[in-house]
Amino acid sequence: MEHNKVESGAMSWIIRLVMVAVILAIASFFTPGFSINGLWSFLIAAVVITVLDYLVERMMGDEISPLGRGLKGFVISAIIIYVAQFIVPNMRVSMIGALLAALVIGIIDAVIPGKSF
Repeated sequence: MEHNKVESGAMSWIIRLVMVAVILAIASFFTPGFSINGLWSFLIAAVVITVLDYLVERMMGDEISPLGRGLKGFVISAIIIYVAQFIVPNMRVSMIGALLAALVIGIIDAVIPGKSF
């Protein structure tokens, strides 16, 4: 029984990482001041943003998503995106770009079913 939980959890993380990478690709295409160049950079950014999101959720005790938690979630998502640029190669984000990316990601997150960010 516990083996299935581990497999389900691992599969959930893989799906989440792929969704975050796709969402980042869409956001970087539509958002001025937010760019990621290269497939590996998208994947690394997905891992970094997912881990940062997980750590913030653990510290704050609730789910954070750009539109799911109102202004607080929106601002925290923008901060996570902005901080990720210092870890991810080929990722550049301005403050305005981080805010716009959080908005685009929030809209995409609302349209795509499931928890992706």
